Amino acid sequence: MFAVMKTGGKQYRVQSGDVLRVEKLAADAGEMIQFNEVLMVGSTVGAPMIAGAGVQAEVIDQIKGPKTINFVKRRRKHSSKRTKGHRQKLTLVRIKDILEKGADKSGVKAAIGAGSVPYVATPVVEAAPAEKKPAAKKAAAKPAAAKKPAAAAKPAAAKKPATAKKPAAAKASAEKPAAKTAAAKKPAAKKPAAKKPAADKE
Repeated sequence: MFAVMKTGGKQYRVQSGDVLRVEKLAADAGEMIQFNEVLMVGSTVGAPMIAGAGVQAEVIDQIKGPKTINFVKRRRKHSSKRTKGHRQKLTLVRIKDILEKGADKSGVKAAIGAGSVPYVATPVVEAAPAEKKPAAKKAAAKPAAAKKPAAAAKPAAAKKPATAKKPAAAKASAEKPAAKTAAAKKPAAKKPAAKKPAADKE
């Protein structure tokens, strides 16, 4: 009999006696664990998981995968390079038994990924409709304040009749002759001629 189980975000087709390298699990070497996320057992297919099914395995060792090199090079003008190595942490397990039913009552520790949350199948229950609370009574509306009557329109002040204004061109022409007459009255002041120093006689 074979089963398809899920752990560490990956799916594995397993049989009794198989040795697998899976993503790191929170378990010590020699400990028995049980994978509860089973998608298929024999010809039985889950939707998506099979309730009560499980795959029991023994932890052989905590290991590291092969080293992978991450090389980054920035071309043109930068010429920077960066090399990083990484070894993924893995758990080596040996499949012992495949249970089609009753795995939840076996008492074997569930396989939990290091730093992950285990999968728990929860039945879908429809929520009961919430009871409506009676609405709180609103405070009595305040009576609308009496509106003040609109201020009586003040009579428009009697406007003074606009004085007839002369056009600017007329003003300019009127001012120019006066300026000419003023210039004619004042005699032009003559500047005294600068006296040249007499040349010294020898």
